[in-house]
Amino acid sequence: MTVPRSVADVLAEHVVFEVECIDRMYLNVYVPQLQRELGLIGYLRAQLGCQVASTAPLAKVSDAFAAAVHRFIDRQRVPLVHFTKGQRKDEVMLEHLAAFEAAGHTEGVVFVGRAQEKTRVFRTEKRRDAAGKTYPWIVKTSGVVNQWYFYCVDGDFGPFFLKFSGYFPYTAKLCINANHWAQRQAAKAGIAFTPLDNGFAAVADVAALQEICDRLGPEAIDALLRKWLARLPHPFTPADRAAGYRYEVSILQAEFSLTQVLDKPVSGRIFFEQVIRDNLDLGRPDRVQLIFARQVRRNTPGRFRTRIITEGVTPSLHVDYKNSKIKQYHKLGVALRTETTINDTRDFGIGKRLTNLPALREIGFNANRRLLDVQQLSHDPTTGADALHALTGPVHPHRGTHPWATVRRPPRPRTARRAVRAPPPPPRIHQPRPTHPHRATPGQTTRRDHPRPDELRPAPPPPPRPHRAHPRQPPLPRHRHRPDRRPVPHPRPRPAPTHRPRRNHRPPGHDPTPGRHPRLPSRRRRPPHPRPTRGLTPPPQT
Repeated sequence: MTVPRSVADVLAEHVVFEVECIDRMYLNVYVPQLQRELGLIGYLRAQLGCQVASTAPLAKVSDAFAAAVHRFIDRQRVPLVHFTKGQRKDEVMLEHLAAFEAAGHTEGVVFVGRAQEKTRVFRTEKRRDAAGKTYPWIVKTSGVVNQWYFYCVDGDFGPFFLKFSGYFPYTAKLCINANHWAQRQAAKAGIAFTPLDNGFAAVADVAALQEICDRLGPEAIDALLRKWLARLPHPFTPADRAAGYRYEVSILQAEFSLTQVLDKPVSGRIFFEQVIRDNLDLGRPDRVQLIFARQVRRNTPGRFRTRIITEGVTPSLHVDYKNSKIKQYHKLGVALRTETTINDTRDFGIGKRLTNLPALREIGFNANRRLLDVQQLSHDPTTGADALHALTGPVHPHRGTHPWATVRRPPRPRTARRAVRAPPPPPRIHQPRPTHPHRATPGQTTRRDHPRPDELRPAPPPPPRPHRAHPRQPPLPRHRHRPDRRPVPHPRPRPAPTHRPRRNHRPPGHDPTPGRHPRLPSRRRRPPHPRPTRGLTPPPQT
């Protein structure tokens, strides 16, 4: 048995087959006109005939929807489950799904669940104007309301659930798994396969299965929603839908998976041992930008980290980028699963509408491949040398093209896994001239295996470059001579400056009296202005 030694060995020699498919999708189902306060006011006036902007009339609509759900449960005879805090809904679904399939059903509602959850709703507040009078005002806030879960099984998509909010604007959530859809479509096409939870452990025709996975698009998902909206209780009346209040779909979360089935479980364990030991820095910004092909700057939001989570003896690798992440784990000890989960499509400059699914699919699948390439380059010197040569190798332009229209010379094919450098060709030397024995140097008589530098044959000169006749350029105009000495703007000679003696100036030979300084000339001062006498002002003289 050949045991792999690195990540590159596992991916190159121990992968039986691989399949790319959309995994889990969590979609937002909403009415675009009812997402703002002004849209709600228009609905109240146009559909309910209310003249006052208040959410009080919406209580009747919510009660009517809850009554329609209870009538549906009684008519279809499906169980009603009250979810408690901390209860895992997927485990409840598996229990009821086993009983549903044991009864021989292939399509229908498995059960209906009810839970109290926090969501965005509209409420009415009382405000006061400048005169002190109160008036209603609609605001958008959050509240804990009833959520109705419809767990169903579709003939094409398999198990899924559709959740409705019990309060206005009755936003819904749709959760599907495209791997279940691929299993149903492969069974209808007659392709034999062995299921692996929500994947494939073995398949007869890999190319046909991959073609089925690539066929899933926004049209099929939208058709699934319209199909079950017609079967389940609807919060809006037919008159509302005819007026344009219809549900649209946007992407809240999307997972894109790459499943690589391995030949032995030991291959998967060796893969994760090598990855955990040598790739713990995958979450750094300089490595993340290689995986997602996005430039990471200082102001890029989000946490960049690598996490190793161990459940039992099966580890999993997690790499975060903004609101998205990549998860890599050994699925049930059979396959290597690489999943890219995108929680916000605007991290990649893409809108949230369901019509943007093809562009989002390309980003998710490319991120999976880039992660495996980064892991493989860090363990395979041969692949790393090829990548380094592609980046730093010489560029050879074609003849007759501009320098910027260049292509790279393809690397030479490698026959072995490890590259072996060929020895340099032997130098071409001239035949030595006949030398008289008495004139021969000691080097010529003792060593003749290495030629002297003067015996090497010079390389032939390069071929002359073709001469192109260029039109003669006219000579540049000569510059005007500028004299060094410029004319003086004041031609008249200036009189010699007269030096006035300073006040403290001591002429040469002056010897003042010892101990006394020369007295400076007194400065003439004005007499002080007489101040008026205090008391009564003397009368003016006549």
